[in-house]
Amino acid sequence: MTKPPNNCHYTGGVWWPALVAAAVKLLLIPAYHSTDFEVHRHWLALTHSLPLSRWYSDSTSQWTLDYPPFFAYFEKFLSIFAARVDPLMTDLYRGLDYASSRAILFQRLSVALSDVLLVYSAYRLTKKRNFRDLERLLICALVIWAPGLFLVDHMHFQYNGFLLGMLLLSISFLEEGRDLMGGFIFAVLLCFKHLFAVAAPVYFVYLFRHYCRGGFLKGFARLVLMGCVVLAVFAAAYLPFWHYGQIREVLQRMFPFGRGLCHAYWAPNFWVFYIMLDKVLGFLLMRLGFNVQAPKASFTGGLVGDSSPFSVLPTITPFITFITVLLAVSPCLIKAWRNPQPRMVSRWVSYAYTCGFLFGWHVHEKASLHFVIPLALTSLKSVEDAKHYFFLSIVSCYSLFPLLFEAQEYPIKVVLLLLHAVLMLFGFSAFFPKPSTTRDAAVVKGRDNNSESHAFRIGWLGKSYLVGLVVVEIWGQFLHPIIFGDALPFLPLMMISIYCALGMLYSWIWQLTQIVLTN
Repeated sequence: MTKPPNNCHYTGGVWWPALVAAAVKLLLIPAYHSTDFEVHRHWLALTHSLPLSRWYSDSTSQWTLDYPPFFAYFEKFLSIFAARVDPLMTDLYRGLDYASSRAILFQRLSVALSDVLLVYSAYRLTKKRNFRDLERLLICALVIWAPGLFLVDHMHFQYNGFLLGMLLLSISFLEEGRDLMGGFIFAVLLCFKHLFAVAAPVYFVYLFRHYCRGGFLKGFARLVLMGCVVLAVFAAAYLPFWHYGQIREVLQRMFPFGRGLCHAYWAPNFWVFYIMLDKVLGFLLMRLGFNVQAPKASFTGGLVGDSSPFSVLPTITPFITFITVLLAVSPCLIKAWRNPQPRMVSRWVSYAYTCGFLFGWHVHEKASLHFVIPLALTSLKSVEDAKHYFFLSIVSCYSLFPLLFEAQEYPIKVVLLLLHAVLMLFGFSAFFPKPSTTRDAAVVKGRDNNSESHAFRIGWLGKSYLVGLVVVEIWGQFLHPIIFGDALPFLPLMMISIYCALGMLYSWIWQLTQIVLTN
């Protein structure tokens, strides 16, 4: 559809949203941090204290290094400065569970500073497009002010902003037609965090069809060049460990398939419904006198260990989830093969990560950021995209609430989500205004914007679902403790998982429909 006329002019671009975000990150330094803080502190100590040949075999702590080599090199780089800030922070044996004020400040600032890549990527994605000021501002704000990133990176503690910045940087090069650079950056990203490999089939098909074109010889030469670039990246990451005979240990740490189907807190994906169906069937069959295994209390496991067996339904294995994800992504791959369009890359990549989230093995709830952030790039392409993003980003952020379970952080996460919702409501409403009583300048240009369907409005179904989120939250925070006390402690978490999974499933269907119907 055509976009509304540019009646307002906004300035500031990406930089003032970045400064506001930086101020918020500084305010969150004293906030709660999870065990992931100790994970990354231990990796600083491990890479600083041990030779490279022992990084992936050391078991001094239960928080073993399980990210690809480039992230290990990144930790090694940070440890050079960490050792000067607080030497005990990088002491492998005396620093276990160490969290001094200096250590907290250093690690918090390392995340905030690494977010510069995310800011630059947002700037690069918008500076060369034919965007108006409001459009540029909104997209940058949605990316940089994403509440899920504040919750996960700057409270819970991780480096998702840095990694997502790399992904968006890769997408920006692909949209410009600079395929070789885009493929190179994506290969680098995979050597930082291998979970981004879910979009690798999309990259492969798109680059093969878009970059390796122009006749057999030219196409073959480009294919060889791209292959050499990717191999060079992986060689830089893994050859040192191959030299020390550590490749097997690296791969075992990176792919611990002994973990359960779901993470310690159920990510709101398709397998939530599968597990619940198995539990209900097992319970009913036992009541009817059938000899079935009693349903287990949990199918989760934060650490490596055997996953719980199913009572009635077939057991899900990592291979089954791999095939399911590949089948779910296949419509996108067919589209990329038939018509590789640079303008569709961000939508295809987001869809691939949505499939990985819904159907993948041992999915972390934080993985919803992998598709929510890139989808911000398409949120203003139509009013339908804006409505979908408004809905999805709220569901994604709310599904992360159980990560921050301490009382003192509760007002922060609620305020961040509400501010994000208000930003989207006013921003999308300004970009897709309600029809006026008189036709505007768009009519002169042959574009009629005086249509109710072109205005940003949340329908009754969307409003009903969002009200349901409020009901689920009120139940978990207030009513459940009053009615059940300490009994059924899993029920509020289960309700969040199931209810948010309904929203995620809707988002997947909506994205799939858009991809299939778009030429």
